[in-house]
Amino acid sequence: MTSARQDAPSGAQPDPASGGAPGAGADSGLNRPLAVLAAITFFMENLDGTIIATAAPAIARDLGTQPVAINAAMTSYLITLAVGIPVSGWLTDRFGARRVFMLAIAIFTLSSALCAMSPNLAVLCLVRVVQGIGGSMMVPVGRLVVLRNTSKRNLLAATAYLTWPALLAPVIAPTLGGWLASYASWHWIFLINIPIGIGCFIAAWILVTDPPVPTVPRLDWIGFVLCGGSLAALLLGLEQIGGGDRSTNWLLTAALLVLAVVLGIAFWRGLKRREHPLLDLGAMRVPTFRVVNASGMVYRLVISAAPFLLPLMFQIGYGWSAARAGLMVMALFAGNVLIKPATSPLIRRFGFKTIVVGSSLLGGVVFAGCAMLTPQSPVWVMVLLLFASGMFRSIGFSGYNSLQFADIPVPQMSEANTLSSTIGQIAAGLGVAFGALALRGADGILAVTHPHVGPEGPYRIAFAILAVIMLYPVLEGGFGLHRRSGAEVATGR
Repeated sequence: MTSARQDAPSGAQPDPASGGAPGAGADSGLNRPLAVLAAITFFMENLDGTIIATAAPAIARDLGTQPVAINAAMTSYLITLAVGIPVSGWLTDRFGARRVFMLAIAIFTLSSALCAMSPNLAVLCLVRVVQGIGGSMMVPVGRLVVLRNTSKRNLLAATAYLTWPALLAPVIAPTLGGWLASYASWHWIFLINIPIGIGCFIAAWILVTDPPVPTVPRLDWIGFVLCGGSLAALLLGLEQIGGGDRSTNWLLTAALLVLAVVLGIAFWRGLKRREHPLLDLGAMRVPTFRVVNASGMVYRLVISAAPFLLPLMFQIGYGWSAARAGLMVMALFAGNVLIKPATSPLIRRFGFKTIVVGSSLLGGVVFAGCAMLTPQSPVWVMVLLLFASGMFRSIGFSGYNSLQFADIPVPQMSEANTLSSTIGQIAAGLGVAFGALALRGADGILAVTHPHVGPEGPYRIAFAILAVIMLYPVLEGGFGLHRRSGAEVATGR
């Protein structure tokens, strides 16, 4: 969405009107207290996006449904984030960062409490939508302020700075979710957000400035309805496919998917016709941004499916407890965090193209290895595969997140960030849905072709599918990126 405010020039002092404090360091462009606050909100958002996966069987038993159906509670949250991000940018411009940020934290915290009180899956999904609305307003406020005031030579450092705290959530989530589901109650998965949310609310009241309300264009309500309707129809359609339920209404499924395509085309055409569209596609004219987001969307989709499939494979396929499954999945995220200090040096040493293509290729190889695992496989092999997957995931994300903004002019940073955030959240939401779809489809195929295969069979096929799809970002990055792409950011010059 086109912002009515002018962004500060590269290396300038942060503008109070953008939510940053004056004198926060012109060289780095980092308002550190606000960046820490934003990182904590990232922590909450990431925690709730991943912690539910390990506890899915326990939640399913309590709510009277199948474990794989819990993906609806995950995808409803992630898709709402994607739909809400463009609107949050307009709300911030219209009402000011302080008001929007505090309201978002309050919504997220209160809805977390309501999630813990959900009596069934339908109510849980509904409240997760509300929680996603809060999350979609929380995260962009801090991220936009940092990006708008960071020079290109400090962009890599700024990206790493904001990514560090957010990585703590997925490290803690598998073990914490498994432990709570096994020894306490899954309700605490959501209740732990309450004290964190209260602390963030107070910090936002102190740290975030409330700028004068600028004159902004009217919200593109038509675009919002078309975009949200398209994503919702696509999600519901994917939920219907391959569910293993013979009573599936295929006519309804086809209607939902056709509706998703029609609304999506109408939304896309409207972006080029309306004066102030919901999303500004101008950044797509920049080659690196276009290639990175095209390949990065598929990369994020595949990567987002793995944390959903792994806990289910260990619990349903291998018969492990939730606590043991969470401990094993923690190896993936441990590799994610432990390699983080080396990601920037690796990018500077080998360049963005090598890092992006290499991490995608090696990530696909690891998924192929996961497809060969069985309940009898040595534990050290499982740990090694998951740890390696986490390493390549961390390196890949750092490369994609930094390279996409390498050639974006500072005045265009806000619109580029909004568009990129929306694409990333759509990929994350569809990744969980795609993981469930691959699992259900594999289960249906094996039920006909190999009815006596073990319960781990569908998961092996699902991971093989992920390995094949990972070839797309390898080819897109390999042919679409120049070997010097992002050299200014990589070298810090």
